[in-house]
Parts: sequence; structure tokens; C-alpha cells
Amino acid sequence: MAMASAPHPRSALATLTIPSSTLSSDPLLALIATIAPPHQTKVTISKKKNELLSLTIGPDTMTHRNAILRSMCGVGLHNAMDSLGSSPILFLGGHSASSFAGASPVSSLAMAGISSWMSVASSVREGGVDDVASLINQLNGYFTTRSFVVPSAAPTLADLDLYLAIVSKVSGEALESMAGSSVNTRRWLEQCGATVEGLVVAAAKNAEYSKIHASKIPMGLNPKPRPLPIFFYGDEDESVVAAAASAVASATAPAAKKVKGAGAKPEKSSGRGGGGGEITDEQKKAAAEKRAKKAAEKAAKKKDQPKANKGGGAPAAELNVSALDIRVGRIVKAWEHESSEKLYCEEVDVGEESGPRKIASGLRSFYKLDEMQNRTVLVLCNLKARNLAGFPSHGMVLCASNADHTSVEFAVPPEGAKIGERITFEGYEGEPEPENKVAKKKIFDKLAPDLKTDVAGEVVWKGVKGMTSAGVCKAVNSMTNAQVS
Repeated sequence: MAMASAPHPRSALATLTIPSSTLSSDPLLALIATIAPPHQTKVTISKKKNELLSLTIGPDTMTHRNAILRSMCGVGLHNAMDSLGSSPILFLGGHSASSFAGASPVSSLAMAGISSWMSVASSVREGGVDDVASLINQLNGYFTTRSFVVPSAAPTLADLDLYLAIVSKVSGEALESMAGSSVNTRRWLEQCGATVEGLVVAAAKNAEYSKIHASKIPMGLNPKPRPLPIFFYGDEDESVVAAAASAVASATAPAAKKVKGAGAKPEKSSGRGGGGGEITDEQKKAAAEKRAKKAAEKAAKKKDQPKANKGGGAPAAELNVSALDIRVGRIVKAWEHESSEKLYCEEVDVGEESGPRKIASGLRSFYKLDEMQNRTVLVLCNLKARNLAGFPSHGMVLCASNADHTSVEFAVPPEGAKIGERITFEGYEGEPEPENKVAKKKIFDKLAPDLKTDVAGEVVWKGVKGMTSAGVCKAVNSMTNAQVS
């Protein structure tokens, strides 16, 4: 009996072609290519001059780097790199399978977030050091209530892409200085750095059969020692707290500072038992009585004062879409960015007396140049101007995109809408926030998850339609249930 040939399911047999120049300059791509299951992925390293990065699965071929990485970590390889037991980490946070066909709205949003954050990483790679400094400051606020860029128990593909983009621009002591006291960003940088180190070890085990040499990864932060927490019950004397603080400071100080001369005498201990910082039971009792008296005085004083909001005045209104200044615009001129293969440069008329704005958009993978000219679009106007690959960009042309960012189309106003007209959402009236506040408070980041298209392809925020005087706005080809950003 003839032996049956091995099955070759379309979505489980991929060919990844990597130009050698790309492999040496893209450490994340090298790591993913090395860690990918060898029975599912054939990796070809090409030295041809004009060879493009590509991933072929069956009859389909993709060439967009971010889409390739997301496909390899997700459905392209049957979620093998996003499943427990078959991958060192869940590269898509475990959201890939559960986001299929919208099964889990949370996972669908997480997948869209991964796509968006990878676009941010691409912008960091194309930008300058000043952009990194601004991003680190913004991330510190973003990570106040989050561990990673999307809901996940560990860094995802997007976290690692953003981390490696940052350390490719600023590393070592320069990154230490830039991170400064941004504790939330430092925590994230340290966690991503540790994860990358683990992936490098995993990749080294596979290097023998993958024949891919690990790319050099710049040094990130040097994690600071963190002693175990010390708990207090509220009845300790100040000297006990001070002694604990001193012990922590001693443990976290550089070793050279902690070592004294061989002939130095040990410090005298205080209190019973000879332990540093310990006090007697009588001192503890006196300190407790003193604190109780102070607490009673403070409570009495607080009772006599009228309650007031922090900062005075009425309570702050809940943040909503009216904080965004979205207007009807028209692209009067578009051209290809001279040094970025992903960006178009545009002059966009949004009805301002100062004339058209200059805006850069990463749309070259989705629209031809002639399709950009004289296009009526929606523009987010209250964003601070910043350089994108050296081009001064002031605003954002809004588009709808699917979860893995392989399909993108313009969000557009209805025919007859006036240039410069502001998009409104019924029930959310108010003036837009100034540009500096939008940047400082990360307002767009907070509102963007609810800005999307509905089942009819119309632009909505929390289900409320985005309107002009001429009617409702929509995705130009009516893409449904898509993120708008």
C-alpha cells in the first residue's frame, strides 16, 4: 500500500521570504521567524537586491510587515503562537481565536488595538529622538491603569514591537535618563526587556534548524532591585517606619555604598533585642496615644468644614466624543513621502483661514496616489503638530480598518457636506478640547475604542451616529464593525 502524503492545510503551511538586509535590521521579525513552528513555516532568506518581504499562505501573499507578523502570530499558523503550551508567550494576548467572526468584542478590540499600536511603533522607527521622549511621557499616563498596551497577562506582539522601536532610537544610559521618574513606563520597559531576553533564549534553541542568527538588540533599562513589601498596621511609631525605610534604601543602594571599611564599628542598635530601629512597648503605647489624639483633632476639624470638590467648582463632566474636533476636509494635493514607503504627504483643506493643513497618512499600502487627489474625508483637527519621518503633520485623516489592519478605507462625510463643518454626535454637545490637553490627557486614546462603524458601515461613537448638516458619515465602501482612527 502506498504511503499517503502529509496533509498541507492552506492556513497551516506558510512560506516566509525575508531579504537579508531586512532580517539584520528587524530583531522582532527575526525572533518571530526563528520561534515560528518549523513544521508550519518555511523561512527563506534572500540575498537578491530587489526581493521584498513576503508571507505566502496557499494562493495568498502579503507584503505588509505588520500584517505578516500578526498573521504568523495568529490565524496564519492556526494560532500556534497565541496558544498556551505551543509558544513561549501569547503573542496576541490569547485574543486571536476568540476574536474570530466577532465572537468576543473584548478580543476584537484588543486585536484592533494591537494593529494600532504596531502602527505607532512604525511611526517611532521613522521619527526622531524627540518623538520617543514625548511618547515615553504619554505612556506613563496610559500605563497608570494598564500593564500592557492591550488587555493581556504579558507583553504582546504590539508591546514588543513598540519596545524594540524605542530602544532602536534610545538605549542604555540615554534611555535611563529619558525614562527618569516615569515609574509606569519604566515598569513596562523592564517587563518588555525581560520578555525579549526570554525570547532570545527560546530563539537560540531553534537557531540550529532555523539557520537564522539573532539580530543585535540594543540595551534597554537596567532593572532596579525591589525588596519585598513591608506591611504596617497603623500603630507603629515613626522610628519603626524610618528604620524600615532605611533598610529598604540600604538594600537598593549600589553595593559599593553599602560596604564599609574592614575596621568600621557596627552601628549601635536601639530598643529591645538589639535590632536596628526597634523600640520599647512603652514607646509604642505613647506613640499610639499621640496619633489617636491627632486623628481626633483632624476629624473634628474636617467635620466643621463644608464638603467641596477637589479644585472647587462643579464636578468635572464625563469625557465624551465632543472633546474631539472632527471636521469635513478635502485633500487638495497628495504626494509620496520621499523617505518613507508607507506615508503619503497631503495638503488638506478643513476650512481654516490660514489655508490647507499638512498631514501625513500611512495609506500607501491601501490607496494609489491618484485615488488620494481631491478626496473628501474626515479629519481629526485638535491634535498637536508633530514630525512623521521628518514631515510636519498637523491632524489625522480618519479611516476605518478591520481587526488585523489588512483592509483600510476612508471615513467620509455624505455628499453635500460643507468643507470645515464639524461632525456632531447627538446627545454629546460641547466644545472640543485644545490640542495640548488632547495630547497631555491622551483624550483620543481614551475615546478611540468607541469610535467605529456599525453594521451599516456608518460612523458611530457608542452607537450614536456621526452627523453633518447633509447627513450621516460612513466608511466609503461601508466596511462594517470596523475601528475608526
